[in-house]
Amino acid sequence: MTEDEQGFQAPQTITPDGLADDLAVLVWESFTDFVSEWEGSSALAELGLVDDDGEPDRTAVEEALIFLMWAHTRGTQQAFVGRAPADLLKRTLDGLHDAVLEDMVDNGTPRAQLPQFEKRVSARYTEYHTAAAVSDVALGEAVVHHLTGSAHPSESITQAVTEHAVEVTGPLRDYLEDVELVP
Repeated sequence: MTEDEQGFQAPQTITPDGLADDLAVLVWESFTDFVSEWEGSSALAELGLVDDDGEPDRTAVEEALIFLMWAHTRGTQQAFVGRAPADLLKRTLDGLHDAVLEDMVDNGTPRAQLPQFEKRVSARYTEYHTAAAVSDVALGEAVVHHLTGSAHPSESITQAVTEHAVEVTGPLRDYLEDVELVP
């Protein structure tokens, strides 16, 4: 049987460092999809967050990255809660965040700006976890609020962002539920 006939096989085990690296790649892939193409155009264009030259709003770009980091963190937490040692999960998530931050520096973000960005990440994570505990719609509203600055975003945009969050976290969680996190 060829590899194509067998299909993709999830690993049975993965280390925190290996998973952190894989998650960082997934965050950047999701981010690229979100800012460059989403339902035929960029999500930022759909949200009206580009200027006349098509350049995206810098704050919205950063908020999109934070949201996608949170979504991957959430999916990973949901997959491993209660079945992986807390220290391994923490090491994985710390590694994910460190990798994303280093990638930012490697791509031109001044290292001196990282502490301020990390404060925003922490604040958003708290808000997004609280909103997600209420409902998917509350989460979507919170995310769209930070992307657009609007306290009352349109229902269609909120629904689209909510669906995007579910599209990221659900499959990731399902995939990781069959993988054991090992030292």
